[in-house]
Amino acid sequence: MSDFVSSFWSYYIAAIALGGIAWCVYLLFSQRAWLKRDVKQVENTGHVWDGDLTELNNPVPRWWTVMYLGLCIFALGYLVLYPGLGSWKGTLGFTAGKQVLQEQEAFNARIQPVYERFRGMPIEDIAGDEQARNIGQRLFLNNCAQCHGSDAKGGRGFPNLTDGDWLYGGAPEQILHTITEGRHGVMPAWKAMVKPEEASAIAQYVRSLSGLAHDPLRINAGKRGFETYCVACHGIDGKGNQALGAPNLTDDVWLYGSSEATIVETILNGRDNQMPAQKQNLTPEQIRLLAAWVWGLSNR
Repeated sequence: MSDFVSSFWSYYIAAIALGGIAWCVYLLFSQRAWLKRDVKQVENTGHVWDGDLTELNNPVPRWWTVMYLGLCIFALGYLVLYPGLGSWKGTLGFTAGKQVLQEQEAFNARIQPVYERFRGMPIEDIAGDEQARNIGQRLFLNNCAQCHGSDAKGGRGFPNLTDGDWLYGGAPEQILHTITEGRHGVMPAWKAMVKPEEASAIAQYVRSLSGLAHDPLRINAGKRGFETYCVACHGIDGKGNQALGAPNLTDDVWLYGSSEATIVETILNGRDNQMPAQKQNLTPEQIRLLAAWVWGLSNR
C-alpha cells in the first residue's frame, strides 16, 4: 500500500476485506433456521431426472456452518496479526522483506563452518584451493553471471573478467573492494562542447592508439581534441587511470566497441555504468571466495 499516494486505497482494501467476512457471517446467520429443521421433513423441489432422481431442498449441514464461522474468526485473527487491512502492518510487524532477511541469516549461520577455514587465508591461496574455487564459481553464477555471463567474459557494456584488463585494478584488494562496495563509472557527455566532426577526428586518433585502421589525415586534429577534452581522465598517453576507472585506450580492449560510430557516440553522449555493491547480499567470507575465483580467472 506504500505505493499509493492517497489513503483512500488503504481504506478501500480494508473495507473489501472486512466486508467480505461480514457478508459471510450474515449469510450464515440468515440461514440459521435451516439448522433446526428435521431432515425427515425435507422439501421436495419437484425436479426429477431419469424417473427416480429427485432434487430435495436439504438444510445446510451443521458442521458446514460451524466450519465457515470458524474460518471467519480465523480470518479476523489473521488480519489483526498480519498486514492485510490496507496500510495496517499487523501487531506482529510481519513483512516479506523481514522474512527473507531472517531466512538469509539462518542460512548463513548454517553454512558458516564451510567458510571458516578460508577466513584468514590470502586471496591467492584461496584461488588455489579446489573447494574454494567450486564455491566461488557457484557464487559467481548466482550473483554475477547475469551481467558478466556464465563464462565471465562479459558483453557490451559489461567487462570481461578473464582477460587481465581492469578498469579499477586487478589486485585482490581492488577486486574485494569492487565486489563489496560496487563501482560507478561515468564518462561525461561532451556534445555541448564538441562538434560531431571534431568527435569523429578524436575517434580516429583513439583508434590509432590501439593500432586500428584510421585516417592519418585527421590524426593531428584528433590528437588536439584528445589533449583538450580527454587527457584529464585517460592521461596524455591514453593509458587511462585506474583510480578513476578510466579505461586504457591503447590495449585494443573495448567495453562498447571500437568502431568510429561507437566511439563518437561515447564522446558525445557519455556513458554511465554501475556495478552494484554486494555487501548486502553476501557475507564477507563469501565475498572473499568470490573475489578469489574472479582473480584466478586471469591469474592461473
